[in-house]
Amino acid sequence: MDMGYGVYVDPELESLVDRIHPPRVCIDNDSCQDCTLVKVDSANKHGVLLEMVQELTDLDLIISKSYICSDGRWLMDVFHVTDQSGNKITDKSLTRHIQQSLCASRREKTQVKTTSLGKEITQRNFPMEHTTLEMTTVDKPGLLSEISAVLAELRCHVSAAVAWTHNTRAACIIHVEDDSNPGPIMDPHRVNRVQAHLSTVVNAHHNNSERRSVRLTTPVTGQTHTERRLHQLMMADKDYEESTYGPLIKRFDTVVTVENCREKGYSVLNVTSPDRPKLLFDTVCTLTDMQYVVFHATVSSKGSVAFQEYYIREKDGRTLNSEIQREAITRCIMAAVERRASHGLRLDVRSRNRSGLLSDVTRVFRENGLSIAMAEIGTRGEKAIGSFHVTDAHGHEVDPGMVEAVKKEIKRFGGMVIVGNGTSSNWSSRGSSSSNGVNEARSSLGTLLWSQLERFSSKFQTLNS
Repeated sequence: MDMGYGVYVDPELESLVDRIHPPRVCIDNDSCQDCTLVKVDSANKHGVLLEMVQELTDLDLIISKSYICSDGRWLMDVFHVTDQSGNKITDKSLTRHIQQSLCASRREKTQVKTTSLGKEITQRNFPMEHTTLEMTTVDKPGLLSEISAVLAELRCHVSAAVAWTHNTRAACIIHVEDDSNPGPIMDPHRVNRVQAHLSTVVNAHHNNSERRSVRLTTPVTGQTHTERRLHQLMMADKDYEESTYGPLIKRFDTVVTVENCREKGYSVLNVTSPDRPKLLFDTVCTLTDMQYVVFHATVSSKGSVAFQEYYIREKDGRTLNSEIQREAITRCIMAAVERRASHGLRLDVRSRNRSGLLSDVTRVFRENGLSIAMAEIGTRGEKAIGSFHVTDAHGHEVDPGMVEAVKKEIKRFGGMVIVGNGTSSNWSSRGSSSSNGVNEARSSLGTLLWSQLERFSSKFQTLNS
């Protein structure tokens, strides 16, 4: 028999509780020698845990451990965090921003926020500066090259993009601007024209029975966090299911189990997987979007392995009593853990920002037999940088000769390619003091994308000479 604990909460009462007891955030650098403790005491609501994890993740902080307790209407969460180099958070402006962002109850419109693509502190109620392309489709070699070529031909400048592939499926979110008039594409007729051309490209690779989706949206306020939206797109595309092109592909040793704790009225979700940055965000994001509530949780790591334990119920208070439910959450959590896990050789490309740059870079990849497994691209002013995880056309390791050919081609149009570390097996344990190579492997794509913009900006003039 299901145990129900759902209670209706009047929105006005919830708002009153927030005003009487606003969130309290304590930044503690004294209790632990090797990390900063971020302690949060707040009124509880569905999704607030994800909002806190999202804020910390967007600041490129590594969450090595966390203890979550949110039974009833209150939560008390503790996060053990460091920067990407494994150091405590001692910068006063950063600690102040953490307190402000986590205390901004119920995400007020004037709240400060760090964007997942821009890494800049902005206001949520600022107008969006881009038109957004969302796409899900079968993963095909050269697909991103074809999409970016169409955008360049239609005079749409790519200002930022993120693309993931998993289990023969691909999803991407691309922010584009009007090339002739910087800013979002506001003409609805032009939006429809661009979307029609992109749909033609995607449909050319499909038969009628295959799933695909292409959607171009004009700027709106309150848009979903980019990486959360990618999870939503891939889940809606059912990348967790058996593929029509073969069995479900498992790249890594991820184990997910679900049991019921009947005496307490919880379902217990355990996840064991290789450790990596943003792992907690990916798991909590998926649980939230599947309408599960986390009441208690413990997250830790040992060596290169991460352990996550969640005590959960459905949003209506029920536990997971059917085998269908347990199978669904197992597959979805496993997919969420493995979508972002890097695979293939990482190539970091840096160049001056210009129209058609992404089309040129991806064309070079395609012509030299490289297939993009994951990508994150961004621009800031005159600088552009992209991190690509690539394989050969069959998903195998890249031949060094291919990389050298790509380097030469990209150098010809004023770019530079830096070869990074390889597959996800190189992720190190968090908090260890190791070589520069290991520290580089621990960094997320977003960190690499933005932390090195200024570092390499001095080389752009030389590249064009």
